Amino acid sequence: MQNPRDILTPQALAMLLAIGQTGSFAAAARQLGLVPSALTYRVRQIEDALDVLLFDRTARQAQATAAGQELLREAARLLSDVDTVANRVKRVATGWEAVFTVAVDSIVSHTVVMELCEAFLAAKPPTRLRVRHETLSGTLNALTSGQADLALGVLLPSSWPADCQHKPLGPVEFVFAVAPHHPLASWPEPLSEEVLQQHRAVAVADSVPRGSGLTIGLLGGQDVFTVPDMPSKLDAQLRGLGAGFLPQSMAGPYIDSGRLVAKKTTQARRIGETHYVWRNSRKATPGKALQWWLAQLESETTRHALLQPHYRV
Repeated sequence: MQNPRDILTPQALAMLLAIGQTGSFAAAARQLGLVPSALTYRVRQIEDALDVLLFDRTARQAQATAAGQELLREAARLLSDVDTVANRVKRVATGWEAVFTVAVDSIVSHTVVMELCEAFLAAKPPTRLRVRHETLSGTLNALTSGQADLALGVLLPSSWPADCQHKPLGPVEFVFAVAPHHPLASWPEPLSEEVLQQHRAVAVADSVPRGSGLTIGLLGGQDVFTVPDMPSKLDAQLRGLGAGFLPQSMAGPYIDSGRLVAKKTTQARRIGETHYVWRNSRKATPGKALQWWLAQLESETTRHALLQPHYRV
């Protein structure tokens, strides 16, 4: 008995679909350019390999059995998948990446990233698009480890990897803020490190998979509430669960409405320089998906929007 994997070829599936669509072995044979006896023999081979009856031959028309109907449904899907793969391979050969992954730091507006994704997919590229959320040094690590092709919102590291290129995304100014009911809201300014150390800080966890990662603005011995991303940090501080620095663009609307209180500290003014980074191979031309994203990031308006999280009070 033949193995089902060997007998269920695309040609065999197309033959079965022809029988199902015409409702007749003879009509299907004419459509496929076969003699009826050859087509009948091939169907019997498939039935023997699967040990099932696919078509009821007692009626004038070839009616698919329940098992046959299931096979016909799957045959249509499988042949469609084969066509899709063939078309994708042809188009990838023209310079499109099979998969393109964007690592997005939590400081970046995910709304704007989704708008860029929408525009990219509207062009119907053959590339499968993936977005992964990262934080702090985990954003660059996703790129250097080969898990992403483009990283958005990378904070300036001590040194750039040799095989990466980068351009400025823009500066991010941070403001120290607390909820109105937090004890520090009424504390005299500027807040010293000794005062801050007595109160819980809200910190964003670095998403780098190994190592200690990056920490910013934490004081030794200070109680820390750690959250996974910047939106969670904002939420925690709005609830009075701790204090800390937030991007001005994110905290500003809440400060204006009174749901957060900005406080001066003795620490130096914090402005972070963010970048977008991609791997660069001198031996190969950048893929068309990467070229598309880099072209969008050449727009100052787009870069500015990416650093303006869409949070509303």
